[in-house]
Amino acid sequence: MSLLRSRDNPRVRRWHALGHDARARRDEHRALIEGAHLLAAYLDAGAQPLAVIVSEAGLRNPEIAALAQRAGPAPVTLTDALFRWLADAVAPAGLAAEIALAPSAPTLAQARHAIFLDGIQDAGNVGAILRSAAAFGVDTAVLGRGCADAWSPKVLRAAMGGHFALGIAEVADLVGALTDFRGRLICAVAAGGEAPAALDLTGQLGWIFGAEGQGVSRAAAAQAAHRISIPLEPGVESLNVAAAAAILFYERSRQLSTSGARS
Repeated sequence: MSLLRSRDNPRVRRWHALGHDARARRDEHRALIEGAHLLAAYLDAGAQPLAVIVSEAGLRNPEIAALAQRAGPAPVTLTDALFRWLADAVAPAGLAAEIALAPSAPTLAQARHAIFLDGIQDAGNVGAILRSAAAFGVDTAVLGRGCADAWSPKVLRAAMGGHFALGIAEVADLVGALTDFRGRLICAVAAGGEAPAALDLTGQLGWIFGAEGQGVSRAAAAQAAHRISIPLEPGVESLNVAAAAAILFYERSRQLSTSGARS
């Protein structure tokens, strides 16, 4: 078994860039996923990584060793110190993989249930929204300018494998993407919108979510057929955007279940 020890190794430098540099991910259409949970979710989605990377300590862990073997390509082993430099997590588990990203955006004309994120910079919120979206049958996620990088390590960790159940696009022109979508668009606003239970949320549907504070841009909101607000107790201004998204996804799921409609 060969053991990589140096940061100067070209493969190691490249993997470090994929884990830490959004431009490298965009240029190569590659990303680095870390940990057993994400690799297992990726494999369960029927995909195969381009490379599997383990630390010396990770290779001694039976779960990690079995998962690395299941992944297909022979794992590349790094010293524990070098793996810690490569990884983004504070306490890395000793397992990572290089994966290929889709070279083109999903076709919005065919999307049945989509989300459009407008300037949501917090990686935890973006990841949590993607996690909930996957759980409630969203098939397409579009991230506009100003959003956290969908494939950054922090977003990947927060989404807990949700990426692999979605078609994900990052676009410079969110309004153009909204125009391409064929279903009804509903814009989430902190207050003044219609109550979720008062709207028909079945059928081909797209949600527009904006950053907390500034909300959805006027240009994006103008594309929506409806504005929706979750009723809150007096004195409470708003919900965290990821929490609001999960509530709205659930309401759509409830309506589909009650009506017997198909998504």
